[in-house]
Amino acid sequence: MSKGVVLVADDDTAIRTVVNQALSRAGFEVRVTSNIATLWRWISAGDGDVVVTDVAMPDGNAFELLPKIKRTRPDLPVIVMSAQNTFMTAITASEKGAYEYLPKPFDLQELITTASRAVSEPKKSNAPSKTLEDEGDRMPLVGRSPAMQEIYRVLARLMQTDLTLMITGESGTGKELVASALHEYGKRKNGPFVAINMAAIPKDLIESDLFGHEKGAFTGAINKSAGRFEQAEGGTLFLDEIGDMPMDAQTRLLRVLQQGEFTSVGGRTPIKTNVRIVAATNKDLRILINKGLFREDLFFRLNVVPLRLPPLRERAEDIQDLVTHFLAINANEGLGDKTIDQGGLDVMRRYAWPGNVRELENLIRRVVALYPQEVISSEIISSELDSSKSSTAEYAVPGEVIADISLATEHWLNDYFNGFGDAPPPPGLYQRVLRQVEKPLITATLALTRGNQIKAAELLGVNRNTLRKKIRDLEIQVVKTHF
Repeated sequence: MSKGVVLVADDDTAIRTVVNQALSRAGFEVRVTSNIATLWRWISAGDGDVVVTDVAMPDGNAFELLPKIKRTRPDLPVIVMSAQNTFMTAITASEKGAYEYLPKPFDLQELITTASRAVSEPKKSNAPSKTLEDEGDRMPLVGRSPAMQEIYRVLARLMQTDLTLMITGESGTGKELVASALHEYGKRKNGPFVAINMAAIPKDLIESDLFGHEKGAFTGAINKSAGRFEQAEGGTLFLDEIGDMPMDAQTRLLRVLQQGEFTSVGGRTPIKTNVRIVAATNKDLRILINKGLFREDLFFRLNVVPLRLPPLRERAEDIQDLVTHFLAINANEGLGDKTIDQGGLDVMRRYAWPGNVRELENLIRRVVALYPQEVISSEIISSELDSSKSSTAEYAVPGEVIADISLATEHWLNDYFNGFGDAPPPPGLYQRVLRQVEKPLITATLALTRGNQIKAAELLGVNRNTLRKKIRDLEIQVVKTHF
């Protein structure tokens, strides 16, 4: 017995044949065509239970056909295939009302599973929202690798929802860029996008920065001030480096997520809030939970939809697209219209990229600005990357031992300063850096001594009372275990 009728449209004979065979073996009745006109004739006649179509066809574009299908047969699921595997392709498919988007090449079993789900689900209208203009020239995310394709598909599904997203990934992978893209192309795009970096704010100011404060709430609060939640009302609040949020602020944030309201520092009247939360971290929050440094209940509230951004070394096939993108940006800024030869691209594909996409962007900007040649050679790229590796010592490859803490700190500070662009970071940098170093040093030492503070103090070379004060001030959870 047939599972249903699938209408397949693709101008590639090989793809039509393979898809036809796979779906037929799975129990579907399949009808294939190589043009949009025939596909539309079938659909308008009421044929088919699901459509599988390529975007670019000789006589038309599937994205132009989708609104007509949704007006004529709003319950008909349309699965879109495309070899133009960009972020905007996935978003356009979602906005035009496609049931699913499959980037070529795709797994045939995934196609069968998707078609089976489309036929068996209760029929409902999947009318498109506002259509996109041609956004290709300002594409917010770049890359066509399988890893990026999965990210595009997840983001496309989230665009018209308010689900909380947790983005994880190494520094420089583009976590804020993803959050911004989710906002810009989502249902809250007419509201504000507000970003806050937990690691860049002094601990005692985080609650005030998030929730605002009343006049006289603390020393220096000479005026009432709105917090980031109020600033982001109706839009998206991006909480970067959420793992650095202190416990008190975590408790207040959890209350906001549970109750949908908050009180400002020093205030008494609850303030209703309507924001979408997107959080990000380059740390493993489960490790912080085990150490008592992050609330498990807050983690589950934030981790509704987890999204891992791969490091650049895991998607080296995207380097050419990224280089082209950054070269175009530099040319538009008047830094010269230049290219990088194939040898230079090959060198970059073999590099480990400890600073990820941010490091690549900085490299392109540097070579374009410093070298007059119109074509940047592999020798120049090799020289610049060798210089970067020597300046960061063994920090370059994640997972290896950092031989020199001062060099690792210098690398971290460079990334930190780059995150603020041309603006200076907030005051109090000295104490923040000391805190960043002290806390993991003491935590690791206590873990080594199984929570024995006498042995930890001896190992650190500090007075026991000094260690106790540091543990209290840094809010370090001490867990004693027997040797």
